[in-house]
Amino acid sequence: MKTTFYSNGKLLITGEYLVLDGAKAFALPTKFGQNLIVETGSNQEIQWKSYNFDEKIWFEDTISFDEIINNPPTATETVKTTLVTILHEAYQLNPAFLNNTEGYKVTTELTFPKNWGLGTSSTLLNNIAQWTQIDAFTLLKNSFGGSGYDIACAQNDTPIIYRLENNLPIVEPILFHPDFTQNIHFVYLNKKQSSKTAINAYYNNKNNHLAKNIIDNDKITNAIINSKTLIEFARNLENHETHLSDILELQTIKEKAFPDFNGVIKSLGAWGGDFVMIVSKENPKEYFSSRGYETILSYDEMIL
Repeated sequence: MKTTFYSNGKLLITGEYLVLDGAKAFALPTKFGQNLIVETGSNQEIQWKSYNFDEKIWFEDTISFDEIINNPPTATETVKTTLVTILHEAYQLNPAFLNNTEGYKVTTELTFPKNWGLGTSSTLLNNIAQWTQIDAFTLLKNSFGGSGYDIACAQNDTPIIYRLENNLPIVEPILFHPDFTQNIHFVYLNKKQSSKTAINAYYNNKNNHLAKNIIDNDKITNAIINSKTLIEFARNLENHETHLSDILELQTIKEKAFPDFNGVIKSLGAWGGDFVMIVSKENPKEYFSSRGYETILSYDEMIL
């Protein structure tokens, strides 16, 4: 018997970092995601294979039930130890997924290159939660940590507003498909950014104006999703970028790398890597490809 689970990838448009402290985040599920295929196995173990988008195996190992149940401490963090930790937390929440079987064969399949930063971890977590019949937000909290907006994207097929209230996720599906989506593109910066590292830096630099920063973020987020024209949308995105630049004490990506670009460049998620959102009247492909950035997707190519 074979069972397949699927989760959407994610892009965080507003509320970077501040979402961890209760601010509103505007996020978009992507057309790209990850499958998890479960088959019956044997020997009280899981035979695990993970495929990248090009059908090449990027991780393969055998994990015993005993490793998952006991989650032995290790000196170094590897793909396997991280996976064992996730499965251990799933087992803690629902032991039946191991107790009621002789073993599993598990295959994961990304539909995007794993270095793109669209949610290799969050799609895996949500798929494992579906498979083991547990709450994905609880699994995230007990393993990686983070705000959970990426789990919400994994589970929703429309744009969302996401926030934490008393550390509980509040997910609001919204309509967002303005007339100017043809003016929105996404460019990969050829560099994977660590969310964990960025989150730690945010906490270390968090200042005493958090309440005001959250209020300002929420106002700008509302303005962005309610923008009626391209000019209004671009202006609101620039406001958000400037606001977060002040909080993080970092240059915006446009100031740092593309000061001569005629349009808006909005960082997404962890600043400094992965994808950026481009808003411009002219098609930006020539500008970015001439500078070595070949992965340029339109709004309709990227977003559900």
